[in-house]
Amino acid sequence: MPKKRKITNEMKDAAEAQIRETKKPVDYNTIEYPIEVLVQKYLDGIDDDTNELFIPDYQREITWDEEHQSKFIESVLLGLPIPYIFVADISSEEDKNDARLEVIDGTQRIRTLAQFINNQLELNNLEKLNELNHFTFADLPLSRQRRFKRSTIRMTQLTEEADEEVRRDLFERINTGSVELNKMEKRRGIHPGAFLNLIEELSQDKQFRKLCSFSDAAIRRRDPQEYVLRFFAFLNNYHNFAGEVHNFLDKYLKQCNKEVKKSDKIDIKIQEMKNEFNLMLGFVEKYCPDVFHVFVKTKDDYKPTTRIKFESVAVGIALALRESKHLVPKIISNK
Repeated sequence: MPKKRKITNEMKDAAEAQIRETKKPVDYNTIEYPIEVLVQKYLDGIDDDTNELFIPDYQREITWDEEHQSKFIESVLLGLPIPYIFVADISSEEDKNDARLEVIDGTQRIRTLAQFINNQLELNNLEKLNELNHFTFADLPLSRQRRFKRSTIRMTQLTEEADEEVRRDLFERINTGSVELNKMEKRRGIHPGAFLNLIEELSQDKQFRKLCSFSDAAIRRRDPQEYVLRFFAFLNNYHNFAGEVHNFLDKYLKQCNKEVKKSDKIDIKIQEMKNEFNLMLGFVEKYCPDVFHVFVKTKDDYKPTTRIKFESVAVGIALALRESKHLVPKIISNK
């Protein structure tokens, strides 16, 4: 164990001063809502984005599988303690009086409750309440349905004084180290911006999804988004790669968001990056459409595309196309 650094009184004073200077006053209160009310606040107006309790763009998509969702519902039915849901009272620039509640942490719990009450979730793999396996909400006795709806969920609500920086900082601190939140999901919450929006758009590209093989689990983990980020990071910043991938990607994402934001030609910059990605995909589809695939003869199917294979091939092709946009691969004869 390294020798402990001696802490002087001056250092203690400096530390205390930093805490006082950096600490932000965050007003909050704790409230409880019956599940029925909570779900209503989330669903009423969701189609036109006017729901009182809403999930912001930077939040992740639901990633719980059916078993995880079922376990959560089982916990509610058993009356076990449920982690607080964190929300923030906000006002939009268009309407200062809308007082909507932005979900900072708890999106998966809220969505699961909404799905269950609306009979969109069938309980499975329950151990404590195994008699409820294959039940939907409608299959419960009416008395149990009513008790479930009356069960309360606690929420910590930041007041309208909490700005966006405070909300995002709280999101990061809650989710740092969470086993349920992978790196790409966390980046989405911590580093929002035009570049991340581009990554999201390209990850949904039909040509990209056709050329690569992604399992349903990989899509839930947001692997397609990470592959797109890796493509641009290694293409444009490979000379700064020091061996630690996640830090490398985080730094590049933060830097790129900042550069794009400062640019007076954001649309042009974004379009250039989009064109380069699409040019690479076009080349692959024309000359080597199976290059990202790994075919398994015994299963007569493709294995999911690996990160290393995608980034090495995609970046290599993109770098070659920078040298010559009309690149045509040579056919090498084995004779």
